[in-house]
Amino acid sequence: MSTSAPLGTHFWVMSVEKPGLASVTRTGTYTPQPDSTREAAFADIYQFVGESAPQLRGATVLFFSLERNTL
Repeated sequence: MSTSAPLGTHFWVMSVEKPGLASVTRTGTYTPQPDSTREAAFADIYQFVGESAPQLRGATVLFFSLERNTL
C-alpha cells in the first residue's frame, strides 16, 4: 500500500472520531494491489490513520471516500 505517493491511482479522505476525546481527518493517495477490493483499501487506510494518530486507534469512521485520482 502507498498512502503518500504523489501520483497514486486513488485519492482518499477519512474522518474518524472517539467521542469526547478527539477527531481527525486525513487525506492521501493510494495505489491498490491488482485484484484488491474496496474493503481491503478501507482496512489499509483505516490502519494508516490509526498509526498516524494513535489516540484514535479503534475510532468510529465518520466519513470515507476513495475515488480515482484523475480529473
